[in-house]
Amino acid sequence: MLIVTTETIPGSEITEALGVVRGNVVRTKHVGTDIVASLQTLVGGEVGGYTSMIAGAREQAVARMVEDAETLGADAIVGLRFSTSMVMRGASEMLAVGTAVKVSKA
Repeated sequence: MLIVTTETIPGSEITEALGVVRGNVVRTKHVGTDIVASLQTLVGGEVGGYTSMIAGAREQAVARMVEDAETLGADAIVGLRFSTSMVMRGASEMLAVGTAVKVSKA
């Protein structure tokens, strides 16, 4: 499935908008990652454990959004956006949202 952040797809015509599709995941931090992150603040730099956790959450949210679009019979998703929010201390939500569309070659 083609997924774009733009509102149009070059070389294609959107023939039907099927609606908003979304995928979300809530992830919690691991105590081991927190310990490493605390130590990392002393020397600076990237906290690889958190980077990996967020990347995994983003991929899972996109996969769930694609499943949502497939149930509508979509060919593509346009206008992909990500949002994240803290659900509770130590837990964050990653949300992927876009518009499911039918397309034809222009």
